[in-house]
Amino acid sequence: MHRKSFGTMTCPIARSLERVGEWWSILILRDAFYGLTRFDEFRKSLGVAPNMLTRRLNALVEAGMLERHRYQDHPPRDEYLLTARGRDFHPVLLALLAWGNRHFAPEGASVQIARADTGTRVDPVMVDRATGRAIEGPGFALVPGPAADERLRRRLAERGSRPFAETRKA
Repeated sequence: MHRKSFGTMTCPIARSLERVGEWWSILILRDAFYGLTRFDEFRKSLGVAPNMLTRRLNALVEAGMLERHRYQDHPPRDEYLLTARGRDFHPVLLALLAWGNRHFAPEGASVQIARADTGTRVDPVMVDRATGRAIEGPGFALVPGPAADERLRRRLAERGSRPFAETRKA
């Protein structure tokens, strides 16, 4: 079975999922942020089959999230380092961590985010870089960008400029 490709969709979420939407990819990136760089380190940490790990590492290199660097010629051995694009994924991982702790850890958090200098626990939020305001609730809405096609423009227009807080709740 061949899965659908999201790479040609105009939605930035779909395009992002094309690069990192496979769970092994996200866990490899998590481990790269923990400082792992070598194939055997990733394999030991994740317990993933070597062929799957090879495919995922290659895909992350191709997507520009990791760079491959040869550290040994005989036998050939590479390490995988985060690129600027890969490092930009860090806030996404922190958001997933916080969301997972909030909704899927009935036994309590196994990993938390804390200030390095004080140990004080923190809860990440996304903020507007220009104002420092949290991007939530009234005052923020989705609007079409310059590359939006007509279908997306219509969809967003139908929604109007309703702020995020005014979405339907289950």
